[in-house]
Amino acid sequence: MSVSGIINIEKFQPEVKMKFFPYLETMLETHGDNVISVFVYGSAAAGSYIKGVSDINSAIVFRELKFPVLKKSLKIVSKGISDSVSAPLFLTREYISSSLDVFPIEFTDMKENHILVYGEDILSGITVKGEHTRLFCEQQLKGKLVRIREAYLEVGLSRKGMVSLLKESLSSLIPVFRNLIRLTGEVPPLDKSGIIERMSVIFGLDGEMFLHIHRSSAKQEKIVSGEEDGLVDSFISEVEKLSIAVDRL
Repeated sequence: MSVSGIINIEKFQPEVKMKFFPYLETMLETHGDNVISVFVYGSAAAGSYIKGVSDINSAIVFRELKFPVLKKSLKIVSKGISDSVSAPLFLTREYISSSLDVFPIEFTDMKENHILVYGEDILSGITVKGEHTRLFCEQQLKGKLVRIREAYLEVGLSRKGMVSLLKESLSSLIPVFRNLIRLTGEVPPLDKSGIIERMSVIFGLDGEMFLHIHRSSAKQEKIVSGEEDGLVDSFISEVEKLSIAVDRL
């Protein structure tokens, strides 16, 4: 790399190295001293990147983030997207520090699963309050209850629609499950099945129902014709039970 200061290249899978670091180098050449920090998070940081399936997620922290910064980045980001490098999060230090109460789950997940590749490790110094996480989890659970009931009324006559509803609803709640485990003082498992199992044990839920939906998403099992209504009923009941438990934490 011709740009100095790039670090931790050796921590990434070969496919990620090949795609992301030339992209990073171009970003740094374009924005220079305005960049405080760059980190990679998600599957690429966890070592679970799958070629042709996963995207490379990153965030760039700027000293100043004005419209010209966005404008100068358009062609770089466009080329990156064609190589499965997602458009990075453009942030500032001030935005992060003032948004920990609004996005507690997102910043907690980034803090615990990121690799610094340039500059200052800003995430290592952040602290997300447990009450902010609890409130966000409760909000997400109760919002999901309203949405899944509404969506069932829209797609309940379509088997395919109900199966998609179940899979998408569970997928969107995995980050909530992970952070609810954290709220109990435990370190959550890394894999989704482990997260579902542990969360279900802690809160006394029907983990097998959630796991069945998860396994169908992973093409390990099938949701057979005729069981959709029962699964939606159970899903709503268990999420309602969980939302009540979270309200009492």
